[in-house]
Amino acid sequence: MSMIGNYRRVSHPKLAELLSQPEHLSPFLYPEEESDPERHLDIDKTWHIIHFLLTGSTWEGTWPLVGAVMGGEAMSDEDVGYGPARYLTPIQVQEVSGSLANISSDALWSRFDAGAARQAEIYPEHWTSEADDRDYVTGYYKELQGFFAAAARAEEAMIIYLN
Repeated sequence: MSMIGNYRRVSHPKLAELLSQPEHLSPFLYPEEESDPERHLDIDKTWHIIHFLLTGSTWEGTWPLVGAVMGGEAMSDEDVGYGPARYLTPIQVQEVSGSLANISSDALWSRFDAGAARQAEIYPEHWTSEADDRDYVTGYYKELQGFFAAAARAEEAMIIYLN
């Protein structure tokens, strides 16, 4: 079974609704039919290595870069896959987006050290400096940058969850 990083862009009113009615969270995150696929991003298994390369930490980090993958407040106690969904407010999304915009995909990958990733037990534990891994990680990182930028421009909140 894989652990996949997911993001959903939401309006501030929709976020408030989901926070006040947490029983609606799972149906929102897992709709029977995706009504607006541009508001959902799946970064596959790159979530942990992206976090590690941004923060230099396995699980922690400093704001605002920690917000890109591990940030946010828990929306409820419900386990939506691998733990609770977390959210960032529109202002936090703008802060994270600005920080991500300052780190190119090449600059992100220049931080890669296979030994450090293995020692930190970064999921999944197979990262190498090969071109395939570089392209896989940097491709998803570029999508993440664009997704945060679109949410920031629209003054939207973000829901982050693993499944």
